[in-house]
Amino acid sequence: MTAQLLAPLLALLAAAATLAWLLGPGRARLPMDRPNERSLHQVPVPRSGGVAVVAGVLTACLPGWPTHGVLAGCVIVLAALSFADDWRGLPIAVRFGLHAAAAGAFVWLALPPLPLAWQAATAFLIAWSINLYNFMDGSDGLAVGMAVCGFGTLAAAFALGGDPQLASLSLAIAVTSAVFLKANFHPARIFLGDVGSVPLGFLAGALGAAGAAGGRFPAWFPFVVFAPFFVDATATLLRRMLRGERFWQAHREHYYQRLVRMGWGHRRTALAEYALMAAGAAVALAALRLPPAGQALLLGAWGAALLAAMAAVDRRWPAGAAAEAPPP
Repeated sequence: MTAQLLAPLLALLAAAATLAWLLGPGRARLPMDRPNERSLHQVPVPRSGGVAVVAGVLTACLPGWPTHGVLAGCVIVLAALSFADDWRGLPIAVRFGLHAAAAGAFVWLALPPLPLAWQAATAFLIAWSINLYNFMDGSDGLAVGMAVCGFGTLAAAFALGGDPQLASLSLAIAVTSAVFLKANFHPARIFLGDVGSVPLGFLAGALGAAGAAGGRFPAWFPFVVFAPFFVDATATLLRRMLRGERFWQAHREHYYQRLVRMGWGHRRTALAEYALMAAGAAVALAALRLPPAGQALLLGAWGAALLAAMAAVDRRWPAGAAAEAPPP
């Protein structure tokens, strides 16, 4: 069995074993996510279950060592920071600072040499990916479903681009996330917590940057793959900034949160988002085979479809907010 086939299998076994422990004997050792005015759930649920995802990811890095050493090191640092944040809470400056430091370290140590401006822009985008993934982890099965679809699509693109190592690692992350999804889909028995969402956001940004810098796929590819998250988080952040709100604080104004609050519930919202994710993956992979003009046309149509979906939620939101139903 080659290392490329071994990594996803090892990741699956490590994630499954860790998750089984967390749902059993380890449950009492996890912090509890208790409902508050910004929550979409109604009963306490253990968080920090993302430890299982991290265990799978780090195990998947072993067959590719030392190539994946920088990536694994960043994941360890971010997971440790986020685990502490799940338990105690950390100042926003500490969190953002370490997110930026991890992103910068990966760009500096793991990517081909780039002009300084490109290095800074790439590090910023990876740091933003970390935070948008964290922002979007607020409904049962959503963030983990995006990981299954997104990293599975990256695996296909890396394979088509002739990079079996990163294809294997991406597939391992998708498999690990699929293991966790079984316990995280509505009604969720366990949440990712920051210890899971932050490393997943980092990996999405880092692997996307690695693929683009290495010529495995165009720079637009990871943005299209993760568009359901990138567009929702970015549009919501900009709207809150323009209103002068404390955009870094928890809230319930993302488009997926509004769908849950309008009575769609976690399950229907997740399934609708999965459909968007699958469509984005299909568009991204199809566009790879098109000439530049065809790519621009297809990607423009996909962008217009996303904007139309967001506009539909915006139109219905005032009435939905007025008659908001408790989340099921």
